[in-house]
Amino acid sequence: MARKETAAEAANTGRLKQIVLTYKMTRKADPKIGLVLAAVGIVVLGVLLGIGFLIGHPVYLGILGLLLAVLAMAIVFGRRAERAAFGQMEGQPGAAAAVLDNIGRGWTTTPAIAMNRSQDVVHRAVGKAGIVLVAEGNPNRVKSLLAAEKKKMARIVADVPVHDVIVGTGEGQVELKKLRTTLLKYPRVLTGPQVTATNDRLRALGDLMSNMPLPKGPMPKGMRMPRGGPRR
Repeated sequence: MARKETAAEAANTGRLKQIVLTYKMTRKADPKIGLVLAAVGIVVLGVLLGIGFLIGHPVYLGILGLLLAVLAMAIVFGRRAERAAFGQMEGQPGAAAAVLDNIGRGWTTTPAIAMNRSQDVVHRAVGKAGIVLVAEGNPNRVKSLLAAEKKKMARIVADVPVHDVIVGTGEGQVELKKLRTTLLKYPRVLTGPQVTATNDRLRALGDLMSNMPLPKGPMPKGMRMPRGGPRR
């Protein structure tokens, strides 16, 4: 029993530290986060208290208002923290791979299946929507990488639809914060067994990650393709 209580306390402490760390990181990109959260809490609590006094139940409505205020603050904090995180990741090499890693169940992602010495890179995600090639880097350079990968896909999995996305803020590109939503909007055309079969066939191709040690998530800005490395 004591061990369970200790484990629960440790989990709660770790969760609290994570919240505090997230708040500090968010405040760097969003200095008004504290004022916004306070305003949301006060408004929600004030509205419920006002209704409580009007109907003669300020205590009950006050308790409900407090709970709803905390919930509203948590929702607002989560959204602004996510926006701040995407803002900090925007433009960093490998940021798209970090988003793809958290796309959700039913998707298999393979980072850096193609890359050039300018750090333009293509990642691959496979799900019931088919194959999605996600490129980040210079729009003009990544088009050749995408074309080469799509040609390869046509030879290996000709019966599977292949989509391509270029991450960025320019015309025809997809913003990093909208990448996950974009992939989830594609129509589902494959069954579970078909997705598994597609992954098995693609796995035989190999990728840069199996031949070159790269860190997970955003890659260091000074990183360069080694001479003699795989070319696409």
